[in-house]
Amino acid sequence: MVAVTTATDLKADAERLLRELAGPNARLRDDQWTAIEALVVQRRRALVVQRTGWGKSAVYFISAKLLRAQGLGPTIIVSPLLALMRNQVAAAERAGVRAATINSGNMTEWDSIHAQVTAGEVDVLLVSPERLNNPDFRDQVLPSLAADAGLVVVDEAHCVSDWGHDFRPDYQRIRTLVAELGNNIPVLATTATANDRVVSDVASQVGVGGGDTLVLRGTLERESLHLSVLRLDDALERAAWLAEHLHNLPGAGIIYVLTVSAARDLADLLSDRGHTVAAYTGQTDPAEREVLEAALLNNEVKALVATSALGMGFDKPDLGFVVHVGAPSSPIAYYQQVGRAGRSTDRAEVVLLPGAEDQRIWSYFTSVAFPREQLVRKVIEALDPSKPISTPALEPLVELNRTRLEMVLKVLDVDGAVKRVRGGWIATGEPWSYDEERYQRLDAAREAEQQAMLDYQRTTGCRMEFLRRQLDDPGLSAEPAPCGRCDNCTGQPLSPAIDGQALATTRARLDRPGVDLPPRKQWPTGLAKLGVKLSGKITEGPETGRVLGRLSDIGWGQRLRGLLDGPDGPVPDAVIGACIQVLKAWDWEQRPESVIALDSPTHPELVRTLAARLAEVGRLRDLGTLRERPDHPPVSAANSAYRVAGLVDAWDVPDLSGISGPILLVDALTDTGWTLTMAARDLRRAGADAVLPLALATPK
Repeated sequence: MVAVTTATDLKADAERLLRELAGPNARLRDDQWTAIEALVVQRRRALVVQRTGWGKSAVYFISAKLLRAQGLGPTIIVSPLLALMRNQVAAAERAGVRAATINSGNMTEWDSIHAQVTAGEVDVLLVSPERLNNPDFRDQVLPSLAADAGLVVVDEAHCVSDWGHDFRPDYQRIRTLVAELGNNIPVLATTATANDRVVSDVASQVGVGGGDTLVLRGTLERESLHLSVLRLDDALERAAWLAEHLHNLPGAGIIYVLTVSAARDLADLLSDRGHTVAAYTGQTDPAEREVLEAALLNNEVKALVATSALGMGFDKPDLGFVVHVGAPSSPIAYYQQVGRAGRSTDRAEVVLLPGAEDQRIWSYFTSVAFPREQLVRKVIEALDPSKPISTPALEPLVELNRTRLEMVLKVLDVDGAVKRVRGGWIATGEPWSYDEERYQRLDAAREAEQQAMLDYQRTTGCRMEFLRRQLDDPGLSAEPAPCGRCDNCTGQPLSPAIDGQALATTRARLDRPGVDLPPRKQWPTGLAKLGVKLSGKITEGPETGRVLGRLSDIGWGQRLRGLLDGPDGPVPDAVIGACIQVLKAWDWEQRPESVIALDSPTHPELVRTLAARLAEVGRLRDLGTLRERPDHPPVSAANSAYRVAGLVDAWDVPDLSGISGPILLVDALTDTGWTLTMAARDLRRAGADAVLPLALATPK
C-alpha cells in the first residue's frame, strides 16, 4: 500500500509509480504533477489538453492508484475505442493497477466483471460511452459506481462537445453522470485536440455541480513531425505515387482514407505491389482488429490502411509516418490523426494527398447529420410512454434509416424527451424543442472547418503553424513562428514524379472492374404496419449480382461519377467493354438468356442502350425496359421499410410467358439494394427462373 502523508511524500510516490508505468528514466512533468495533486489532494475537477504522447494516461493511472491506496473506490474511465482500452489496460498492469473493461467486444465477461467491481477486486474500470445508457448498467451498476468512485475520467473529452471534431451523442450522457457525483469525487477530462471553443464547452460540462474546472493546456508543437502536401491530378496517380514511394517512408505507419471501400481497394493495390499492408475499418471484426493492431505495434506490417476507426488512443510511440489519401474535413481531426506519429522518434513523415472527391465525401457525412424537425417529431410521436418499442420495430414508423434513427434517439434521450428502457424506447412526455439555431451554428462551424482544411492544402506558409493556430495553441506567439521542417519552410516539396511503368501497372490493377452485389436476404421489420404483407426471409429476390464499380473507388469511381453526374446519353464503348469483362468473370450457376433495363429517372437512355448493347454482344433476348407505372408516386425514402413499401407494384411487368433461363436486370446506380430486390421479386412472380442484377455503380 502507498503511504500518503505529505505533498512531498505523495509526489515521491507518484514519481515511483510513473517509473513503473513508463520506465526507469521517466520523470513527472510540472503539469502532470499539478493535475495529480488537484485530483488526489484537492479532489477537484480538471481538464488536461495536451498533445499525443505527453502522458495524459499516466495522470489518471497514478491518481487512481494513489486514491485507491487511501481506501477510496475504483476509478471509472470512459473511453471511446477498443484499441484505446486494450492499450490502457496493458499500461495499467505495468503500474500494478488492476483494470477491466466493459465494451461491446467482451459481452460474455460483463457479469464476472460486475462481480469483481462489487468485490473490490478492480482498481480501474474502463467503460465505453455506449454502456452509460444501457438500461441494466445505468440502473444497476452505474449508481453504485458513481457513489463509491474514487475518480471519474472522461478520455477523448472533445467528444463531449457539439463543437468537437468527433461529437458522439453517447458522450452527452457523461454530463448527467458528472452532475450526479458528489462534490468530493474528482473528475478528470483529457484530450489531445481542442480549440478554445471546445475547451470552454468541455470545461463547463466537467464542472457541472462541482465548481470551477482546472484547465491545464500545453503547446501542440511536435518537433519530430515533417508535414508535406502533394497535390496530384486524380486518384490513380495518388495510388501509384504511394505504391512507388511507400518503401521510402520510415518504419511502420498508418495510411488514412475517408471510406471503407477506399481502405479495402488501396490495401489490395499496395499488397499486389509487394507491400505488407492490411485494411482496418469500422467493419473489421473486433478480434481481427486486435491482431492488426498488434501487427503494427510489432512492425510486422509496413502500414495499416485505415479509416478513422484507427484513431484516438492507438499508442505506438515509434510510428514512423502518417499518410492521408484524401483529407479529413477539419484541421482538428487532421491533427488528431497525424499526432499518432513520431512520439518517440526524431523524425516522422506526415503526407497529405488530397483529392477533388474529398469535398463530395465531406458533403455526404454532413447530409447525415441531425435531421430536420418534422422527422424528429415523428420519432417522438411514434413512441408510447408506457410500452417500450425496439429500434428495429420503430424504424418502419419513421422515415429515417437505422443509423440516423439511433443517433436521434440518443440525442432525444439526453434532452429528456425519450428514455431507453428494457425492451427499447419510451416517450417521457417531457416538453422538447428543436434547437434550430444550434444546428445552424454547427453547420456554419463545419463549413468553416472544411474551408480551413482547403486553406491548409493551399497555404504557402508554415503548415505546422497553420494547424497550431487552427487549434488556438496557447504556446504559439502572436508573431509568425515557422517550424523549419515542413515542405513550405524547407522549400523541399515532395516530387510528384511517378515512374511510367508503375503508373501503367496501377492503372491495369484499378481498371480491373467488378464488385459483388450481395442480395438482400431479410425483409425489413414492421412492414405490416405500413400495409405490406412481407416478412421474414426473402424467397423471390435476385441472385448475387455485380456492380461495375463503387463511386468511391480509386479506379472506376471517378469515371462513373462523371458519367452519372453528366447528362443522359448512350452508353460509352469503354463502359460496355468493362461490363463485358465483368460478365465474363461472373461465376453464375446458369448463364442469363435475356436482359431487361430497369427504368431510370435520371439516365434512361444510358441504361436502355447498355441493356441493348449487352443483348447484342451476348446474344441475349432483349426484353426492353421494366418501366415504372405512370401513376406510381416517386420513392425517395432511405428508410428500408418505407422504401420497400413505396416500391410495391411500382412497375409494369412485361409478359414473360415463353421466357426461360435467368434474366439479366440492368440498372445505373444501386444504393440500398431494395429497388433491385423489389424489381427482381416482380420479375420472379411473373415467371422468371432467376434474376441476375448488374448495376454500373454503387455509392460505397
